[in-house]
Amino acid sequence: MRIAYLTQSYPPMISGAAIVAEQLAVEMAERGHQVLVITASDRQEPYFSLQKNLTVLRLKSIYNPWRIGQRFLVYQRTAILNALREFRPGVIHSHDPLQLGWLGIEYARRARIPTTLTIHQLPWFVASYLPGFLRVCIETVLWAYARWLSRNFTSLIVPTPTIATLVSKMTGLKTNVISYGMDLQTFHPPLPADPRPAAPQSWNLPPGVPLLLHVGRLDTDKDVDRVIHAAAPVIRESEAHMLVVGDGRQRNHLMRQCRKLGIAERIHFTGFISKNQGLPDIYRMASVFITASEIETQGIVLLEAAASGLPIVAVNATCIPEIVHNGVNGYLTEPGDIPAMSKAIRSILKDSSISQAMGRASCALAELHNWEASFDKHERMYHMVSSGMMKVGSPSLVARIKERLNWVLNNLVR
Repeated sequence: MRIAYLTQSYPPMISGAAIVAEQLAVEMAERGHQVLVITASDRQEPYFSLQKNLTVLRLKSIYNPWRIGQRFLVYQRTAILNALREFRPGVIHSHDPLQLGWLGIEYARRARIPTTLTIHQLPWFVASYLPGFLRVCIETVLWAYARWLSRNFTSLIVPTPTIATLVSKMTGLKTNVISYGMDLQTFHPPLPADPRPAAPQSWNLPPGVPLLLHVGRLDTDKDVDRVIHAAAPVIRESEAHMLVVGDGRQRNHLMRQCRKLGIAERIHFTGFISKNQGLPDIYRMASVFITASEIETQGIVLLEAAASGLPIVAVNATCIPEIVHNGVNGYLTEPGDIPAMSKAIRSILKDSSISQAMGRASCALAELHNWEASFDKHERMYHMVSSGMMKVGSPSLVARIKERLNWVLNNLVR
């Protein structure tokens, strides 16, 4: 099978979509499929790389002012359509609902091949960056766009049942639930034969102290400031330290916040650390994982923490209760309830039997997300859409014009 993946972000640029797209592309190539990835260049100028069965075409890009380390693909309709024509895919899998997704749909209609879209973000992702008075309005318009756009794909993929229910409610369309999956060979609890990680010396951590951990983007939508405020009283009354792994536009603000709270010497900002740079070791030396994000569609870091045998403190929002079962493998608090989050962290640190039981429960839950099962489901879907078991949507020009007019009348005029 010939599979084309379309994604704005692809490693070394890091995002949830980038990680998932790379995992799929590499695995499908290893399974013998011919794979093409079209993405934005991470260094402005275009270039491509070749591996066995896998070609990555990186097109000219510009700096993304909203995301550190990210770049936008410059609109290159001709180059993208020519690359698809030359490759002749049997199925197109998009991870971008905008420019690349639309060009994939355009090519697929001409070539009469199926297209699928993985939904990585929902309208609240964009709306979270906006002032309150604009947020509701923009989110309403974006959902209207999503309803119209989704009908142009042969199939839709979401990572969790919660998101499937929400998308179905807002668009009226059925989705296919396929977990992002987790590499359980890399992310796992400490083993007796594991060498002692060198990470503690990197940040001058005293041996044997409780270690709080947050991993993720340091941007407004991730609410890392709430994690720091929740951790502050725990750090003051104990020997605990905290690692904040990741980068983003809020990093300097968060560091100033730590100084104001008087805990700057005990909270260590590591910057981004990749899987190959020792991220799995950091999970294994932590005592508890904490996040306050309310915008997850699955939460790769939550799965990484669970696979590493960590108890988790998180918020009761979106799909997070699918990964964090309150009182079983961690605690869920209501969004914005910082005292409750502090109490949950204390409960885990003060009772090793609770912490260990929650860690075992996390491991058991992570086993349900083995990425081999995720790859198998994707591969079966590609075969199903290619064989016509899922109907390829190709509305007529009149139908498309009518649909656009209805969208404008229903959502912009009112």
